[in-house]
Amino acid sequence: MTPVSPDLLFRRDDPNDIRLGEVVRLDPAGYEAAELVLLGCPQDEGVRRNRGREGARNAPTAIRRQFYKLAMMGIEAERPLRLFDMGDTPVDGTLEEIHDRHREIVRRILRDGKSLIVLGGGNDVSYPDASALAMESPNPLAFNIDAHFDVRADTPRNSGTPYRQLLEEGFLRPELFFEIGYQRFANSPTYAAYLERLGVRGIPLDELGFLGIDEVLHEALELTAKAIFWGIDMDVVTAADAPGVSAPNPAGLSASQLLHIADFAGADPRSRIFEITEVNPIYDLDNRTARLAAAAMWTFIAARMAGGLNGHPER
Repeated sequence: MTPVSPDLLFRRDDPNDIRLGEVVRLDPAGYEAAELVLLGCPQDEGVRRNRGREGARNAPTAIRRQFYKLAMMGIEAERPLRLFDMGDTPVDGTLEEIHDRHREIVRRILRDGKSLIVLGGGNDVSYPDASALAMESPNPLAFNIDAHFDVRADTPRNSGTPYRQLLEEGFLRPELFFEIGYQRFANSPTYAAYLERLGVRGIPLDELGFLGIDEVLHEALELTAKAIFWGIDMDVVTAADAPGVSAPNPAGLSASQLLHIADFAGADPRSRIFEITEVNPIYDLDNRTARLAAAAMWTFIAARMAGGLNGHPER
């Protein structure tokens, strides 16, 4: 593993205003006690292969820098936060080798009974993340919150292929997989037809606005599953709120809507992986996108802590 630089752990040294950088653990003993583990995968080879804007490899550091500045209000109301930052998956070798390495790390963390926040990197990391979850807890409920389907029929794999890989290799069941917030103008009708044939539920951005996020997520979360994977590609957010992404869109979810989804994710005790991808610091403005990603992580944790979660019961 590549350890986290202590320079990213912001401190105020004020007992009346403790920040996340002062409570996260980096030592081995912190892992044993942890309920939630943060893991980065700082590579964008899949984005390059998909002819996107390179730079997402810098995202885990940029997001951590913003995340560890955040305050604790609402996070430690009833019990202490047990957060461990494992650092980053080593990213030497081919994309395929990186995925294999990352998946084994994620599997081990899940097997140890912990949940994860994963920071990409490119959205291709959804393949090792969701497949690891399926290996440890078969037939998970899975969400791709994204402007794009990411079911391209490309070889070799890239940032546009992860969910096709997951579906075709049997890691995701179509009836337990949701494509939420996609843009009609950003996707091929061929891939829309592919998902429809499989029986995947797709909710485009315009339909999501009509139905409402609450209705869509409440319905999905009624499905029976022991574990949930949440994949958040930050290009699902309008470029006005998230300019620093690999593939910006002129319309999308608002920052507030993204945080609302993160709140849903954290509140469900079955949520085992909350993944954020495609932040591209090279194109960010005043760290706006990294700050939003950090706020989504904070919201997920706050909702989780509010539930007093002590495990991952089956529904």
